[in-house]
Amino acid sequence: MSEVTAIPDATSGAAVGTRPQHLLLTLLGDFWYHRSESLPSTALVRLLAEFGVTEPNARAAISRLARKDLLVATRQGRRTAYALSETGHATLVEGTRRIFRFGNDPQPWDGRWTMVAFSVPEENRPLRSTLRTRLRWLGFTALFDGVWTAPGDHSAEAGALLAELSLTTATIVVGTACGPAEGDPARAWDLQGLSDRYTAFLADFGDIAERVHAGEVSDTEALVRRTTLIDVWRTFPALDPELPVELLPADWPARRARELFTDVYDALGPRATRRFRELVAVDDPAAAPLARHHTSTEALSEA
Repeated sequence: MSEVTAIPDATSGAAVGTRPQHLLLTLLGDFWYHRSESLPSTALVRLLAEFGVTEPNARAAISRLARKDLLVATRQGRRTAYALSETGHATLVEGTRRIFRFGNDPQPWDGRWTMVAFSVPEENRPLRSTLRTRLRWLGFTALFDGVWTAPGDHSAEAGALLAELSLTTATIVVGTACGPAEGDPARAWDLQGLSDRYTAFLADFGDIAERVHAGEVSDTEALVRRTTLIDVWRTFPALDPELPVELLPADWPARRARELFTDVYDALGPRATRRFRELVAVDDPAAAPLARHHTSTEALSEA
């Protein structure tokens, strides 16, 4: 087993190492996207049980999502149901946009870099942690201590982030790099480690691509595999800044990994939806037909 993910057992549905909260949001984002209707808590518990999540852990995950204002509790007669909140809906839309746009449209590079140099006092560690996390999501990485870089002109996004955080002890510079090879900004990324993760992804999910096209995947396995697939793929945008092709080694595996992701994601959709509806129908037959899957192309247009 590679370190990229905990692949679920196709028969038991166990998804060891995947947090129930993430699993539930992935399921809702995949089959309950843009829906405002509530689903019974028992249906949500039943869905998570497909991944080996116990009922107490499932209910704890639902409660935590509600406390985070991602789900809203409602009453359906004598039972509790949950709908996506406005915050939850916005979170899924942003997540869908990021997941499916990632690697879809490589941009040409003009040879320039954006550097963000900052100084944050030790006593303000939470601000420093937030800044680093947000910079990483913008495609930056640490070149030196307090100096982060990204290929291309990202001055607008970086400037907006600094303004949002009210950080004035920072400078943004856009330009070309010169100097010793040891200071090459491209060296800031662990390209070998990232390549290994893509290679492991290809190995982990290559078998399911062959089997689904041969009609050898059940609806139950389809739901588990499709959900795990997207839960793993969502980690790559935070790891891969999508460096220009000029900075990448030959035969970079990211494109092949994305092709496998979209192929498997689309192929498993109908079978996974049938299983999702079947599970929901046990507790809410009227809501079950509302569940639907979308293809990778539709996800791009709907985000």
